[in-house]
Amino acid sequence: MNKSVDAIVQVETYIISIPREVPYLGPLKDGERVNERGYLIRKGNRTIYPSTDMTLLIKVTGESGHVGWGECYGIVAPEATKAIIDDILGPVIIGRDPGDAVVIHEDLYDLMRVRGFFGGYYVDALAGVDIALWDLAGKNLGVSISTLLGGRRHSTIPAYVSGLPRATLQERCDLAVEWVAKGYRGIKFAAVVSDEGIVQEMLALREAVGPDIDLMVDLHWKFESSEAIRLIRRLEASNLYFAEAPCQPEDLEGQTKVARNIGVPLALGEEWRTVYEYRPRLEARCMGVIQPEIGHTGITEFIQIGRMAQTFHINTIPHASISVGIFMAASLVTSSALQRVPYHEYQHSVFDRNLAFTKGGMGCARGHYTVPTGLGLGVEPADALFDFVVAEGRSSAR
Repeated sequence: MNKSVDAIVQVETYIISIPREVPYLGPLKDGERVNERGYLIRKGNRTIYPSTDMTLLIKVTGESGHVGWGECYGIVAPEATKAIIDDILGPVIIGRDPGDAVVIHEDLYDLMRVRGFFGGYYVDALAGVDIALWDLAGKNLGVSISTLLGGRRHSTIPAYVSGLPRATLQERCDLAVEWVAKGYRGIKFAAVVSDEGIVQEMLALREAVGPDIDLMVDLHWKFESSEAIRLIRRLEASNLYFAEAPCQPEDLEGQTKVARNIGVPLALGEEWRTVYEYRPRLEARCMGVIQPEIGHTGITEFIQIGRMAQTFHINTIPHASISVGIFMAASLVTSSALQRVPYHEYQHSVFDRNLAFTKGGMGCARGHYTVPTGLGLGVEPADALFDFVVAEGRSSAR
């Protein structure tokens, strides 16, 4: 058998739910509560979040016994993504060669495109399978995924601190100062929890961290385009680095209007999954920074999106969501093959704690990520992670 051929014999999925003391984005506000399924709705952006670190892990085994690991976006209703893989994608790829990861991704996308499933849970499921196939292919060939993608440009990637999960503005400013003291040069705050006002938070943070730190804001799709322009112009006076997601994701015209009427880069893209969603926005020049989330895109789409952005001379600053570390490793390894990556998001309240559940050469310290160097992803789940596998049929808050 050729070294690159290792027929897939099994595809398995695991819902992971790791408890946390403080919910994602910080303490609950008045009127917010955790419901019987373990979810909460943030009033500031009307978006639902889990009260735990919840995700979907994918294991693909080849006939050689080698294993590829993937992970996809499983923050809410992970049973949906799991069912898509268990019932549709997994059985279809049995017998395929993981070295054909790009071809398999295209074939799986074709399965449901005529039914309108070119986004959402279906493409999230593709992302997890795709990451696992690339991981298995790299292991079979004895190389890192970055080598399969054409080569590694970066052994480290600057990290910006994402979120200041404290209850008051003063506490958030104090936390920002702590991160600066640790060597981090970029910090993003979340408008959804800026109860004292977004401009006031920006002014307070700038005064706290000084003039040389890159400050960013996530506006969480809260504004109509003209409202967003007025707000961002006020934030520019405090030397804003970028403004993220001011308008609703489907509002291409609004995004373009904002981008053309502000003096800082507009950052978009965490919710888009394919080159087909990115292309019209790149053509419209409605952003200066793209933020692909590899838990939505997988490696195949992520690298195509990043290279397409390079042709428009646009920077890639990847998004990072709740992850046990597998798709974070995929994001870092894939980003290492791109040219224009000034930062990668660092979800410190998730990443640092969940490093205990992975093994491999990945970390974040003194303002930089260390890109894994091992075979495939260079990272695998630790045995301790499987203590947090959720039994099927969960029916109550975790």
